[in-house]
Amino acid sequence: VPKGQDVIVDLYVTLKDLYVGKEFKTVRDKPVLKPAAGTRSCKCKQKLITRQLGPGMFQQFTQNECEQCQAVKVEREKDTITVHVEPGMTDGQEITFFEEGEPMVDGEPGDLKFKIRTLPHPVFRRTGNDLYIDRTISLVDALTGFKHELEHLDGHKFNLTSDAVTRPGQVVRVEGEGMPVFDSSKKGDLWVTYSVDFPASLTAEQKKTVRSLFGDSKAAAAA
Repeated sequence: VPKGQDVIVDLYVTLKDLYVGKEFKTVRDKPVLKPAAGTRSCKCKQKLITRQLGPGMFQQFTQNECEQCQAVKVEREKDTITVHVEPGMTDGQEITFFEEGEPMVDGEPGDLKFKIRTLPHPVFRRTGNDLYIDRTISLVDALTGFKHELEHLDGHKFNLTSDAVTRPGQVVRVEGEGMPVFDSSKKGDLWVTYSVDFPASLTAEQKKTVRSLFGDSKAAAAA
């Protein structure tokens, strides 16, 4: 059966929408086929004919069973469509409304497809089911440890903690704090890349204190 063209619409959503889910209502202004006065030539009904041409030789072809049909005209109708974005959906994923696309005379309408397009987030980045963030900590926190509270996409709070020395560029995984897995109860992970905010300068007294705490690298090298 011939089918009309699909209509593809980009649906721009936030990362939060993909984390918690969201409903969008949109008005679809679409062409529809309506009966009109008169008749028209058509191919709405066909049957497959098999004809024998010779021993073991056959030919198949289609033959119209209906030559005249009710004439049709195209009118436009408006309809409200609710699009459900489910938690865990991914960029490029399509939400399909069957037979809501372009009509086809003597065929079936195409489909209406909403394609997910993710807007950038100022903090979180997504790859697959995992989330990634960059986090800058002070030199004191990097050396002595820390406990920082952060807010997630849905508003729940979680902690980033460390009892050890954190090096610049170190990557830490926080299990279960990534994106929901679509159509599942599982979640991905959160990956945190740390950078350390070093002081722009130290006084002579501060330098002396640091050397007393960590040793003099020059003296150690000479030894």
